[in-house]
Amino acid sequence: MKAYGTYLQNDPERPLVYGEVELINPPRQRLRGEPCKEGVLVRPVMVGFCGTDHELMEMGRKGLLGPKFPAGQKRLVNGHEGVVWVPSQNRFAIVLIRGGDSVDPTRYTEDETYFEYGCDQADGLFCDSMYVNPDMLLQIPDGYVHGVKLDLSFAKKMVFPDPFACMLFQLERMEDLGSAHWFRQTARRHGCDLETARRIATDEIFQRTVIFGLGTTGMFVGDVIRRAHPEAKIVFVGRSGEDSPKVRFALEQARAGYVKNDFDNPADCARAIVAALGGRATTFIGVSGANVEHQIAFAHGALGCNGLYNSFSLGPRIAFDTMPFGFQNHLIFGSINFRQDHMEKAIEMLARSRYDEIVGLIDREEFAADPMGAYENRIYCKAAPMKTAVIWNRDYVDIDR
Repeated sequence: MKAYGTYLQNDPERPLVYGEVELINPPRQRLRGEPCKEGVLVRPVMVGFCGTDHELMEMGRKGLLGPKFPAGQKRLVNGHEGVVWVPSQNRFAIVLIRGGDSVDPTRYTEDETYFEYGCDQADGLFCDSMYVNPDMLLQIPDGYVHGVKLDLSFAKKMVFPDPFACMLFQLERMEDLGSAHWFRQTARRHGCDLETARRIATDEIFQRTVIFGLGTTGMFVGDVIRRAHPEAKIVFVGRSGEDSPKVRFALEQARAGYVKNDFDNPADCARAIVAALGGRATTFIGVSGANVEHQIAFAHGALGCNGLYNSFSLGPRIAFDTMPFGFQNHLIFGSINFRQDHMEKAIEMLARSRYDEIVGLIDREEFAADPMGAYENRIYCKAAPMKTAVIWNRDYVDIDR
């Protein structure tokens, strides 16, 4: 079966193109121990643009996409955020992106394999049609479909379950690791048993939290921390002015403080963070993708003794002086994952949110005419909205709702 869409290829001039592709439908496995199943045909309705799409395009320029292609193919249909229509089931669904011969594809080990629709070895959503393992089509909540059309406001929110699920996983990991890191000294301070101390420490680790970087992931992690830990003190660090719509929205969602990082010296930024928090951070979350994150946390002391450092950025190298690192008892971890239950929870939480307000739309025809130009001049430029999406099939969207 043939369909039109955008696809990535190894080409220094045209790593991303729009055109006709031959769809493939190899049997795929959601989890280890489950049968491999051929996919059912779905029609993408609303698709969001992710920084990963841009990074894959840059990999294509350098000829590095080979391992990402589906078996036997020299191209990858990209796109992994959005909502689809399932004709055979007469319903809308969210695609669970990751599967494979793994106990948990988001945390696979050396003897396991995984695939990821639109990112790694499996075609994605920027196409008129695609095939998805039927066990990987997640339900959407009731109340957002009228006739055979999806409310536009809800559809916009459904470009976020993947990154929001990642942040629910980050919250879980910070609670698990942070409480384990603190609970013995917490028990001594509070004079309580160790089980009670674990519960107290789960809150205490967030008492002074800095989120370094204010993209969607930074915004989401601040939101989920605030919901789970109402007493947490949260400070975002970003480059935008405090009066920008993005910053105002994030601060409202997370009820957080803000430090504008326009400092020439990282030490000055660290001092501003400590002042805004009222002390050195108990948790430092790096989501900016900038090398300065670790310098501000460790070399310049923004992260306090017994502090947790969560590295969610792709690209930066983390360095620290082992003498103060050991004596200040820092805990560093990094993981970019989520489980199916995180994504299902994300769908429910997003449905009740205001996150449609930060999604801007690009016309499909404009995007298809020049996808690379759209990425560089509309979607990832300085004037771009915080999130951009495209209505891929207007027949299934009620634009008045």
